[in-house]
Amino acid sequence: MEFDIIIVGGGIVGLASAYQTLNQYPGLKVCVLEKETEIAKHQTGNNSGVIHSSIYYKPGSKKALNCKKGYDLLLDFCDKNDIQYELCGKVIVATDENEIPLLEKIYSNGVANGLENLSFLNEEQLKEKEPHVGGIKGIWVPQAGIIDYNDVAHKYKEKIENLDGEIKLGHKVSEIIKDDNKLSVITSKGEISAKLFVNCAGLFSDKVAKMTGQNIDFKILPFRGEYYVLKPEKTNLVRGLIYPVPNPNFPFLGVHFTKMIKGGVEAGPNAVLAFKREGYRKRDVNISELLETITYPGFINIAKKYWKDGTYEMYRSFSKNAFVKALQKLIPEIKSEDVIPGDAGVRAQACDKKGNLIDDFLILEQECIINVCNAPSPAATSSLAIGEYISNKIISKLKLKKNEVG
Repeated sequence: MEFDIIIVGGGIVGLASAYQTLNQYPGLKVCVLEKETEIAKHQTGNNSGVIHSSIYYKPGSKKALNCKKGYDLLLDFCDKNDIQYELCGKVIVATDENEIPLLEKIYSNGVANGLENLSFLNEEQLKEKEPHVGGIKGIWVPQAGIIDYNDVAHKYKEKIENLDGEIKLGHKVSEIIKDDNKLSVITSKGEISAKLFVNCAGLFSDKVAKMTGQNIDFKILPFRGEYYVLKPEKTNLVRGLIYPVPNPNFPFLGVHFTKMIKGGVEAGPNAVLAFKREGYRKRDVNISELLETITYPGFINIAKKYWKDGTYEMYRSFSKNAFVKALQKLIPEIKSEDVIPGDAGVRAQACDKKGNLIDDFLILEQECIINVCNAPSPAATSSLAIGEYISNKIISKLKLKKNEVG
């Protein structure tokens, strides 16, 4: 089996890259390889379904640029394809005076990133937006919304197949062989060759990058985010999205409340080290993967610097009361009996050897290879923008011109 392009990873970024490439050049032979028996099984299918606005991200960063562009592309795609979403808006809440400088920095980022109609909220105005919230100052972000990214991913799949692209499920990549004229990808179901290879393997992006011969100085660390859900009779406590001021030490947004597009309200997530790259439950352990993580110099450096934060996150993972206490910072009237355990997701977070959690998207290139090495949140919101970027790189590497194919 020979293709022009092989894309490894059937999550939202891999699918968006295949769709954007075929949408520009419908004559190309594109194949998406996914090790699972269905698409969107991991980060795409286990996130909270938030449409991000780009307010948090450093102006000029890849996250900021791709989130802003991807936001517009995503809404347009949803409008044209009857995918349900809601721009319910978000409040970012400062609960004490120490958080106000960080809140003001977030506001400045949003303005610099081109967001319009942002507004500061005083305590009374916060109550108007979210009557049950507790806080002394906030930001109203009208652009933020909710969606089911499974719906988006499956629509990408449908579009890819309508454009004669192929999606091969149950194909786990074990080796990549390069020669002068082509790449051979060895999978659990045989060998497939292509002119160009794109790695969108998410939680295994570092391992696949190494297979391509890419020189990397980072490792993917898996962080599990655990959620509770509000009982049905308590969902009236939340109108939209309620977020805290995030901890500046980590590229996570903190425990928050999320109205869900198909009903209900999630509360979470925390951020604890998963003992397996796809460890969605506390009891999920892969000894070799865990040892690889905890002996990595970058993780050791993180543990030294942030052991107090990490210990608290782990404690909160096992203590419902501690989790609820964190929720009460945002909604004081929440009680332990108001929430029940929900689902969990695992975030693929790149970390360098010095212990720096890589905060921006990271895409590395070789002559006939593109490695998407770090694409955490807001990758789902940004997926069509990232896909367009990768598509343009593909076209450049294949030296194609508009209308040359198809």
